[in-house]
Amino acid sequence: MHWLLQDFEDTHKLAEALNRLEIPYSWHRAVPFVGDLIPEPEVADPHAVVMFGSYALWKFAEAKDFRPGVFKLRPFVGKAAWHPYLLNGTDALFVTLRELPGRLAGDERYWFLRPVDDSKAEPGSVKSASEIVRMAEQVLVLQEDEIPNGSLRHDTELMLTKPVRILQEWRLWAVGGEIVTYSLYKEGTRVVYRREIDADALEFAQQMVDLNPGYSPAYVIDVCRTDEGLKLLETNCLNAAGFYAADLQKLAAAIDALVAA
Repeated sequence: MHWLLQDFEDTHKLAEALNRLEIPYSWHRAVPFVGDLIPEPEVADPHAVVMFGSYALWKFAEAKDFRPGVFKLRPFVGKAAWHPYLLNGTDALFVTLRELPGRLAGDERYWFLRPVDDSKAEPGSVKSASEIVRMAEQVLVLQEDEIPNGSLRHDTELMLTKPVRILQEWRLWAVGGEIVTYSLYKEGTRVVYRREIDADALEFAQQMVDLNPGYSPAYVIDVCRTDEGLKLLETNCLNAAGFYAADLQKLAAAIDALVAA
């Protein structure tokens, strides 16, 4: 399989793993707002190509019929099997950006906010209601054709939940239904990258993967420990997610084997 890499710090780490595995790859630059790659990829078999870099690469993958290309995901909040395990999943508020100013008028609370889909248009974060309204208003004053691709839009659906104290956060990589590597990335409010995980958290993450066997051939799943136990934070597109302290050689080998199977 041929790997197409966009020039980022994380993808250089991935390239080192590909070198050790003797897996072929090439470097490319994405043209902003257009999506073309420079140089144009030279691909022998379009059905044996995988891409790593920005999330927007999926458009190029679809245009060229690259497979697997980018492992696109359906919104994790739409998966009923995961609902009992989501962080604040039972009391989430789903609202479009257009509706935010009206829905949060006079609200003085803090909310955890993130887009429902995996567009990366806005990173998940805790903001006050007034901050969220200001953010929405800055977008709403723009005409739709003035908004860059990949940014928040008037009809972007957002999920708002009550902030919860998180003790630890882990990222895990699921390929072919199995967790192949993992990384701690946060302890409390402190960002830390270590290739370690508590045994119960690893078991919990694999349980989440088992609950949705057809979700995606490969994806990232983030889980956390709270005062109320282990919770599912979110899923992310594996092709565009940060690697933290993951074992990239294990990850690359698993993806290559998945496509070759």
